[in-house]
Amino acid sequence: MNFIDALISKLKDNANPTEAVAMEKYMKNLFTYYGIKAPIRKTILKEIVNKSKPELTRDNVIEITSTLYKKPQRELHYCAIEITDCFLKKKYEISDINFIEKLIVTNSWWDSVDFIAKHILGNYLLQFSDQIPVVINRFSSSKNMWLNRSAILFQLGYKNKTDHQLLFNLCDDHKSSNEFFIRKAIGWALREYSKVNPEAVVEFVATTKLKPLSEKEALKRIK
Repeated sequence: MNFIDALISKLKDNANPTEAVAMEKYMKNLFTYYGIKAPIRKTILKEIVNKSKPELTRDNVIEITSTLYKKPQRELHYCAIEITDCFLKKKYEISDINFIEKLIVTNSWWDSVDFIAKHILGNYLLQFSDQIPVVINRFSSSKNMWLNRSAILFQLGYKNKTDHQLLFNLCDDHKSSNEFFIRKAIGWALREYSKVNPEAVVEFVATTKLKPLSEKEALKRIK
C-alpha cells in the first residue's frame, strides 16, 4: 500500500462523525472533515511516514502533497503541508516557489495559509534570501488576499533575523485594508516582532495610522 492509500485508510479508520460536524461548523463548512483532532492526526501521520520513508523523496513529497490537496478532507491538507515542511526544509529548489504559491491559493483559509506562510514560505525564503524582494513584492501586490497575508506573516519565525523595515513597509502598505485577515495579520506580525524589539514596534504603531484591530494586536505583549 502506498503512502496516500495507507494514510487515507488509517484516517478513515479513526474517523469521528460527531467531531467532524463540530469541526466543519467551526471552519464555516468550507471543508469536510474526518473528525480527527490534531494530536491523533499527527500520531497517525508519524506512523505512516515511518513506514513509508523510502517513498518520501523530495519530488515524491511534492507529488503526494499536490494529490492530497485535491482531496476534500481537511485533515489530508494538514498532512500534506506537514510532510512538505518536514521533508523539504533546507532542500528547496528555487523553482519551488511556484509550488508554494499554489499551496497558498488552493483550499485557502487561515489554518492552512498561516502554517504555509510561517513554515514553508518562511523556510524557503531563509534558504533563498535573495528572492525575498521579488517574491514578497509580488505576493504583497497581488489581488489574492491570502498571498498578501503570507507576505506579512512569512517572517513570524525569524526573531532576530527579521527584516524589520520590510515588515513595517508591508504593514504600512496594507494598513488601510478592511479585510479582517489582513488587519489581524498586521497585528500578529508586529506582536511577534515586539518580542525582539518592543521599542521599534511602539514607535511604528505611534507613527502609523493602523486600524484599531491591528494596533490592539500589535501592542498586546507590551506593557
